[in-house]
Amino acid sequence: MSDLKVRILTLPPMRVVCFNGFGKSPEGQAYDKAASWLKANGMWEDGKPRRYFGYDNPQRSPGSPNYGYDVWVTVDGTVQAPAEGRIIEFPGGLFAVTRVDAGPNGEGIYETWQALAAWVEHSQYKSDYCRRPCLEESIDPFHPTPSGFSLDLCEPVKE
Repeated sequence: MSDLKVRILTLPPMRVVCFNGFGKSPEGQAYDKAASWLKANGMWEDGKPRRYFGYDNPQRSPGSPNYGYDVWVTVDGTVQAPAEGRIIEFPGGLFAVTRVDAGPNGEGIYETWQALAAWVEHSQYKSDYCRRPCLEESIDPFHPTPSGFSLDLCEPVKE
């Protein structure tokens, strides 16, 4: 991945609703919960711009195929926590970001994460993943194409 294009961005503070999925493939579970909630609350097509982030939580345990995945949906201050979710006030911060155009089953995501980690390791920045999660921002999470979907992989960094 010598052609890896990395941007250094400051993500702003965000208020998000968090949904969790757990199992062998929890991403779909978490996104399904988010979509159901958005639809049930008239927010599916209300025209308000939203951002969608996700990350493994909890990580896979040795010997288990199961892990968790949190999906964040940005919301304003009027939104209350739903029964299947919780509100998080994300403080934002500095991130190294690269885009991956993944295959329909997520092909390419792991390799691009590895390339981004190597890029950070050899850059002027230091990884800050011990204090903040590595995030995957879904570009258009509810409209994947047959060939796949796009994510911005965001590794927290510090100078």
